Amino acid sequence: MAFISDTANSISAPKGAGVFAQLKARVARYRVYRTTLNELSALSNRELADLGMHRAQIRGIAWSVAYENALTGK
Repeated sequence: MAFISDTANSISAPKGAGVFAQLKARVARYRVYRTTLNELSALSNRELADLGMHRAQIRGIAWSVAYENALTGK
C-alpha cells in the first residue's frame, strides 16, 4: 500500500532568503520527487490501477507532488 504525504507545502524557502536556504529547499523538493517516484515505481501495475494510475503517469505525479505546490505558493 502506498501513502502520499503533502510535504511540499512545508519545504518552500521564504522570499528573500539566502542562497543556502534556497538551495536547501530545492534539495528537499528533489528528495520528495525521488521518494515519490521510487515508491510509485515499486508498485505493481495492479496496485497502480487500484489507485487509478497508469505506469506512464508516475513521473508527472511525482513532479506535481514535489514542485507544483511550491510554484503556486500553496
